[in-house]
Amino acid sequence: MSDLETLKKNFWKALNDSPFLFLQLDSTPDDAVVMTAQLDKDANSSIWFFVNRKSSVANGGPATATFASKGHEIFSRFSGTLTEETSRERLDKQWSHIVEAWFPGGKDDPDLLMLRMDLGRAEIWNSDLGFVENAKMLMGFDVREESKDEHVKTTL
Repeated sequence: MSDLETLKKNFWKALNDSPFLFLQLDSTPDDAVVMTAQLDKDANSSIWFFVNRKSSVANGGPATATFASKGHEIFSRFSGTLTEETSRERLDKQWSHIVEAWFPGGKDDPDLLMLRMDLGRAEIWNSDLGFVENAKMLMGFDVREESKDEHVKTTL
C-alpha cells in the first residue's frame, strides 16, 4: 500500500523519467497538446514548458495536464495556472539541445515563449498494486479494499 508522500514521490520520479503529457487550457479543453515538462528538483510546485507563441496554450491561464508514466504504473491529472516565465535565469537553466531543436533561433527566437505552471490540485493513481493484488485480480477476486490507498486527491 502507498501513502500520500510515496505516491507524490513516485509521481515526480515518473514524470522526470518520461516528462511527456497532455496540456490544455481549461477554457479550451478540446485543444490539448502534447508537451514536454521541464522540471526542477528544487521547485516541486511548478513545471515549465517551452511553447511557440502561436500555440493553443500560449495565452496561459487555468490549465489541466494529464500524465501516464512510461510503464503505466502512475497516472495523474493535475491543474494549475500557466503564466509567462520572464526570468532569463530560469530560461537558461531549463534550456537544452532538445528545446533548441524546436526553436532554431535559440533562446532569443521571437516565437519562443516559456510558460510556468504553478501547480494546484492533483489526482494520482498507482496502478502497480503488487504481486498478490494482481494475482487476486487475475482470479476475479475483489481488490478494491487493497487498492483504496493507491489513489489520492492532493495538491502538488
